[in-house]
Amino acid sequence: MEEVYDAAEDDWDEDEDEATQYMIEQSLLEYSKHTDSATSNPLDLIDHEELFTAIQAGNEDALKVLVQRKEALSNADSRGWIPLHEAAVQHKRSILEITYAASPQGSGQCRTLRGETPLFLAVVHGLRENATFLLQNGCDPDCKNEDGDSALVAGLAAQAGHLNVVEVLLQKGASVWSKPHLPGSVSVLFDAAASGNPDIISLLLEYGADPNVPNNTGHLPIHRVAYRGHLLALEQLIPVTKKEVIKESGMSPLHSAAAGGHSQCLDLLLSSGFDPNFMLHPRVRRNYEDERRSALFFTVTNSDVQSARLLLEAGAMPNQDPVNCLQVAMRLGNYELINTLLRYGANVNYYSRVNTTHFPSALQYALKDEVMLRMLLNNGYDVQRCFDCPYGQASHVPVDYEGWSTSVIKDVVFCEVITVYWLKHISAQVVRIMLDYVDHVTLCSKLKSVLVEQKQWPEICKIQENARSLKHLCRLKIRDSLGRLRLRAPVFISFLPLPASLKDYIRFKEYDVYSRGTMTE
Repeated sequence: MEEVYDAAEDDWDEDEDEATQYMIEQSLLEYSKHTDSATSNPLDLIDHEELFTAIQAGNEDALKVLVQRKEALSNADSRGWIPLHEAAVQHKRSILEITYAASPQGSGQCRTLRGETPLFLAVVHGLRENATFLLQNGCDPDCKNEDGDSALVAGLAAQAGHLNVVEVLLQKGASVWSKPHLPGSVSVLFDAAASGNPDIISLLLEYGADPNVPNNTGHLPIHRVAYRGHLLALEQLIPVTKKEVIKESGMSPLHSAAAGGHSQCLDLLLSSGFDPNFMLHPRVRRNYEDERRSALFFTVTNSDVQSARLLLEAGAMPNQDPVNCLQVAMRLGNYELINTLLRYGANVNYYSRVNTTHFPSALQYALKDEVMLRMLLNNGYDVQRCFDCPYGQASHVPVDYEGWSTSVIKDVVFCEVITVYWLKHISAQVVRIMLDYVDHVTLCSKLKSVLVEQKQWPEICKIQENARSLKHLCRLKIRDSLGRLRLRAPVFISFLPLPASLKDYIRFKEYDVYSRGTMTE
């Protein structure tokens, strides 16, 4: 009996398994039929890529069909863009209108992965009609991206110079601040300064933009227009920007115009009363390795002779920076710039803070260049100091010398420099030129040992063995009496009650190689 029950139970289990299997098969069949039925609708095959293609092509007829699939209008691509974002950057407003009408409610505030709304994108691309349409349909005029860069769309439009877009945004209530009510907020006016569009700047001022509010780095709109060379915009901002606010910023617009190389802006600022000797605040100077101070230094580093001349003519002092302006000009090898600086009193006898020598540092840049060397010597370079040698005719290695020392680095003498193996071949030529500017000098043993091997040595000996002319000695005496400060300002000599030929002689005009070369060209 028990065996019969077991057999019946086995048969029942087999029947149950067959029924379950049948039900599964039927379910799969029904699912397959349902899937086939669903895919029979062409609209169900549409994805966002087809929508994007139709939008990009500006195909209105295709788009009207494709937008019927509402789900595709919410799908984003790898950038986080939905079809409305793409429509916002197309030039055909009708494409935007069709896409917007079919898009789900709230799509106008949908953001890309970078936090950009459709209105934000329309403004970035300067599409006034698209921006106007989106604003009319409730898009927020103060929308901003998540990076916080030019957060207002008005700021972006101003920066791109899109006047019509800015005007529409302001009429719709856009703020003139990129980050309203936050410390360090950037005004749309500062963004507008990048484009330099005077109409936009005028419009923003009319809507209450404050030109005296700096950005988080301390720069004002006037600094930005000066740096970019926007002359008309600068004319607008000069009368409305407060001088005390500029002073608090630690930087003059002259620095900005000089850094940008815009001489017309410099000229306008100088004629408007800006101080050519306004120095950068220490907190600003720290941003530069050379710790520059003056606007003149910016022009010199740019080799901008015209701008440098404007500043010097306005009274800029050429010796105010830790790194001398003349040193920079000589390093650049710009004769015209060097000559301009020397005419306005650049100090030829400066000493470099790095690699200090016993003789003034400028000579190091002129050893291989007679034009440059003559420029220095004609303008009061201390030639006599080059022949100062503590060892004289004795050995140049001290008895207690134990190798390289701090004293050697800080006060290296001329004979040690000019006799190194890569310079000694020009030493006689340099010394020969220098003898034109001194009375009798003593040549130390080390210098003499190098000079005797060169072709200029006989001429050097002749000069050294004979007395100098009375005329030359008088010139040296007059120059010594004038003092180096007056020699650094050649214009001073021009006012002396002396014949022109005598003034030229005092200024070593016969050795002015640069002027002769300029006149013959």
